[in-house]
Amino acid sequence: MLPLSSFALVWSIVALNTMTPGPNVVNTIATAMSAGRRAGLGAATGVAVGIALWCLGSSLGFATLFAAYPGAERVMAFVAAGLLGWLAVRALVQAWNGFVGARKGLPQAPSHIGFGKAFVRAIMISATNPKVLTTWLSIATLFPVAQAGAADVALLTAVSALIGQFFHSTYATVFSTGPAVRFYLRAGWVIYLVSGIFFAGLAASLFWPLLSQ
Repeated sequence: MLPLSSFALVWSIVALNTMTPGPNVVNTIATAMSAGRRAGLGAATGVAVGIALWCLGSSLGFATLFAAYPGAERVMAFVAAGLLGWLAVRALVQAWNGFVGARKGLPQAPSHIGFGKAFVRAIMISATNPKVLTTWLSIATLFPVAQAGAADVALLTAVSALIGQFFHSTYATVFSTGPAVRFYLRAGWVIYLVSGIFFAGLAASLFWPLLSQ
């Protein structure tokens, strides 16, 4: 079994990525607002399943790649550092836009969908979400997939899915009310700021050892 520190870093990235607005978060909030809390919880569960699928796919796929081509791990480390840097810049720009008041309203979601349809819709959005793809490409390099066993991958997947379920269920519950949405649009830039700083630190910590090799 891998040490807990190997998992903690990934889970913190998943948590921050889940908290910051993107297609998944916007869909969950918009669904809860327009179709009610039950539909919002369906969307939240769809996000959790989407996270589990991305986690399994990236972990198993990159483990096979690194085992067949050991040099690919160094190449992917450079790619991951670049992607994390891009996430950091993107988050910091959005934090600034939110701070100065350049906010966008939430899109409308279908108002007559239930738990099941919202669940399927969320999985489809997660499958085509570039923010999720970028995050899991980075995680696949930061997590020692080549040394991970079946139990490690299972634990990583289960907790990552639970993190997604927790935050999106919270969004679905809280943001079925107008005042909560207005508060988030007004103060959500703080989450972007924290995420940008965190991703910038990760990119630097990954990139610096590569330069010294």
